[in-house]
Amino acid sequence: MSATAIAINAALSTAAYCMTVRMIPRFRGMFIKANLFGKDLCKKDQPQVPESYGVVIGCVFLVSMFIFIPVPFAFDEAAATDAVTGGKPDTFPHDKFVELIAALLSICCMIFLGFADDVLDLRWRDKLLLPTIATLPLLMVYYVNYNSTTVIMPNFARFLLGTSVNIGPLYYVFMGMLAVFCTNAINILAGINGLEVGQSLVIAGSVLVFNLIELSLGHQVESHAFSIYFMLPFFATSLALWKFNRYPSQVFVGDTFCYFAGMTFAVVGILGHFSKTLLLFFLPQILNFLYSTPQLFHFVPCPRHRLPKYDSKSDLLHISTTEFKLEELNPLGRLMVTILRKLKLISWQEVSTDGLVRTNNFTLINFVMVLFGPTHERVVTQILMGFQVLCTLMALIIRYPLANYFYTETSR
Repeated sequence: MSATAIAINAALSTAAYCMTVRMIPRFRGMFIKANLFGKDLCKKDQPQVPESYGVVIGCVFLVSMFIFIPVPFAFDEAAATDAVTGGKPDTFPHDKFVELIAALLSICCMIFLGFADDVLDLRWRDKLLLPTIATLPLLMVYYVNYNSTTVIMPNFARFLLGTSVNIGPLYYVFMGMLAVFCTNAINILAGINGLEVGQSLVIAGSVLVFNLIELSLGHQVESHAFSIYFMLPFFATSLALWKFNRYPSQVFVGDTFCYFAGMTFAVVGILGHFSKTLLLFFLPQILNFLYSTPQLFHFVPCPRHRLPKYDSKSDLLHISTTEFKLEELNPLGRLMVTILRKLKLISWQEVSTDGLVRTNNFTLINFVMVLFGPTHERVVTQILMGFQVLCTLMALIIRYPLANYFYTETSR
């Protein structure tokens, strides 16, 4: 790991931020002319806002990373060019070079597929397939370079399973599912000004803090330096986008950004060898997924859009609702709804004498209004981003002080 390489990466990230800030307002007219815009339904005048801006920052990110490709190897003695022949030595770290290229290829594929989703409006089943396709270069490189499929067991399970277990192909299934989850989890917790980019910024900042802690401890230095190489330009370009996407939004990010962000996190988690720790930083997204499960898997009726309702008179957001008859749900759906109702995690209103009930749509955005009542859009975003920061602090506590109780040697 070269401190010089990280410094150059930080300089390129700063340049990427400046470039993105200048580019975003200049492309607004072009996107609207191409019919890539939507109405901001949570505003009184419902203005036309250009969307799919994730493709812009994704391109800036890729350009900055393309320029950075030779930098880590320029300061590596094992990669130094032979002064006599002008060729690369046998000690050149081809495995690290291929990792970097494969990671960029997966992210590039995800940006392309995400933009295709924005333009073509693909079905949900296709959205699950796209990250799997984009992850293939990553998994193939992992197979060639490492093919390590061993999972370290926590202390309480070692008397049954031993210190570690080789799960074979299931490990690749897990990594593929990690990419699918990361991309779709950000997409599910979205829909109000600044939330997609805001949560991604907090997660990226959390990963950077974790990387710096690990570097200071001397743990897997190359892996965490690799993660920093990706997280710094991602954080910089996302910060520039958030400047225009926060309330009141001047641009929308589209599914392109959600896929781009999720794949970038999956890349550093898999090739940086801290996939389990990465999931700790996704606690709000995991909770939102679990809370949304009854509707996502259609145990409960799920409308196409579950965004909160906007009241133009009060300028506040209200819960959006769905209606159903409890006896018409299958047994598992009735069980889920009953548990959520008993725990007071959903609203409940009987709207007719024949058993028709009305509940809020099952998302964390609506849950904020179940707790606090009608809330301004800016405040909802601030609450959810604050919750994301709180979960990061919890994740770091779990990762460091508490992990020592479960692992003799903390695994990443």
